[in-house]
Amino acid sequence: MTGGVLTTLSREELEAEVLRLRASEERFRTLLETVEAAFAIVQVKFDADDRPVDYRFLEANPAFEREAGVNLRGKWVTEFAPNLERFWFETYGRVAKTREPENFESYAEAFSRWFDVRAVPVGDPAERQIAIIFNDVTARREAEERLRASEAVARANIERVQLALAAGAIIGTWHWDLPTDRFTVDEAFARSFGLDPALGREGIPLAQIVATVHPDDQDGLAAAINEAVARGGAYAHQYRVRRADGRYYWIEANGRVDHGPDGTPLSFPGVLLDVEERRTVEQERDRAITQLRALNETLEQRVGERTAELMNAEEQLRQSQKMEAVGQLTGGLAHDFNNLLAGISGSLELMGTRIVQGRFSDVDRYMVTAQGATRRAAALTHRLLAFSRRQTLAPKGTDVNALVDGMLDMVRRTVGPAVHVETVGLPDLWPALVDPSQLENALLNLCINARDAMPDGGRIVIETANRRIDHQAARRQDMPAGEYLSLSVSDTGTGMPPEVVAKVFEPFFTTKPLGQGTGLGLSMIYGFAKQSGGQVRIHSEEGRGTTVSIYLPRHRGQAERDEAPPQVGLLSVAEAGETVLVVDDEPSVRMLVTDVLGDLGYTAVEAADAAGGLRVLRSDARVDLLVTDVGLPGGLNGRQMADAARVGRPDLKVLFITGFAENALLSDGHLEPGMAVLTKPFAVEALAARIRELIMR
Repeated sequence: MTGGVLTTLSREELEAEVLRLRASEERFRTLLETVEAAFAIVQVKFDADDRPVDYRFLEANPAFEREAGVNLRGKWVTEFAPNLERFWFETYGRVAKTREPENFESYAEAFSRWFDVRAVPVGDPAERQIAIIFNDVTARREAEERLRASEAVARANIERVQLALAAGAIIGTWHWDLPTDRFTVDEAFARSFGLDPALGREGIPLAQIVATVHPDDQDGLAAAINEAVARGGAYAHQYRVRRADGRYYWIEANGRVDHGPDGTPLSFPGVLLDVEERRTVEQERDRAITQLRALNETLEQRVGERTAELMNAEEQLRQSQKMEAVGQLTGGLAHDFNNLLAGISGSLELMGTRIVQGRFSDVDRYMVTAQGATRRAAALTHRLLAFSRRQTLAPKGTDVNALVDGMLDMVRRTVGPAVHVETVGLPDLWPALVDPSQLENALLNLCINARDAMPDGGRIVIETANRRIDHQAARRQDMPAGEYLSLSVSDTGTGMPPEVVAKVFEPFFTTKPLGQGTGLGLSMIYGFAKQSGGQVRIHSEEGRGTTVSIYLPRHRGQAERDEAPPQVGLLSVAEAGETVLVVDDEPSVRMLVTDVLGDLGYTAVEAADAAGGLRVLRSDARVDLLVTDVGLPGGLNGRQMADAARVGRPDLKVLFITGFAENALLSDGHLEPGMAVLTKPFAVEALAARIRELIMR
């Protein structure tokens, strides 16, 4: 109706038109509020990319609000259903944009209900409004789901019956009319149980059927039937029955209980299957499993007995190998120490002869020879202790390039003129955290091994490098990831096959003839490197030589410079009355130490064991320093004696002199303040310097 038309209406006609419109709106409102279907008009909201993100309820009838549980007018859906599925936004947005109606069924998680929905566009397209009509179809969907589940069970039962028919396992069928309690069976059923087929068609008393069930199975059968009748639906149960020949057989009853609309049980039809053979197979299977389990138990016992026998045999083999290794070790050590003792004893004898002859100028030469053999013997014992990881190490920041340069002359003299020795030192080599004297021994040992691998001469290359070991390489080389120094010794010798390379770090393994090696060279280097926090790796090829690399941890600081020891000599340095207690069970060592103390001006008191030492220490006698061996007879070692003495003399200075760092020497891995260690054998000057250093602290 246009404005031109309206101008032609009279006042009475205009009022009548308004009343008509109000009546129409009232009818619409009444229809909207009384209709059972949920109805609403919503406006869809779109984002900048024209994607639907929300919708607002412009109208919603009471039915719609009952479904939602809240008053929806004027509300955005995300206000009361923030987790609503994206499907609803996409569907309503599509209807609002395309102006094409849609019908669908969907499950709303926010309401836990199924809805049948029709959405149609309304109003101006620019307003993006749609009308939606909801019907709650949750009950129907649930009924359909129950029906599908019931049909699935029925299909399964049909398949079972079909399989039974194919296998000839059907005994017969029955039909039980529950309201009349009339139980009828077919002819096959009747014959199987020795019943009159005519009676079976007319109806058999249920008690007569139950009487054929094995007494042990009757209670279970009654419970299964009662449960099926009360529940309705599929039924399956196995039990034993007495058939016409008087014997009991296993059967399976399959059926279905049908209920009326009011839930009253109406009928119970079913079929009997012969499962005797199947049960027999299952029993045989169970027996086999039991026997297998018993066999496994006895097998475990027999395996345990055999394992004990093998362990015993292995222990005997280990003992045999141990004795063989000890024999090889003692043979090699005897060879090395006999050479050293020959040099020492020969030098001492010649010194005595030359002194008697008055040829004093030759004495110095023999003294140097004896001292050199003594140092080599000490180095051998130190390497043995490094192998067993009982050597006391003194790691410090070390310039490995400088150490190699300082060893070069000794290495060249040791390997001889037939072997050319060269060095390749990295100019910017990091300092290494290592005991330099032990590294010198390891380097010399590697060079000797290289010389022995080149009987006709050859070339040795000593090389240093910085190495960064990542986690993957660390796992491969069995060492912690980090930064290391590598010291490598390569030769052009005969090399080794892989099976020999695999054993070179094993204790007592050697390729040298019996008596010409202990088989501990590389083992001791390996022990020293591991004790230093590093690793040793070897690469060798037959005919192409060998490279052995020692990896040592990087020192985060400057390398320490070696300083010449103070020239204490044997000049008297003691102050008046200073007294030193010497405890050692070896008389020659006590004599040596007390003589040095006497030359230094100290008063020396001797004891042969810890008991004698404690008697002095617990007296009122002045004792400025305790010098003691670690391994002492009589029940207390040197460390225990020192600890006991410090109860009464807390400031007592202690110098331990020992052949190796015994476990009892350290407390929690460290020496206490005022304690020091001097390893045997030691130079007289070193002993004098260490004594004075401790007393003057």
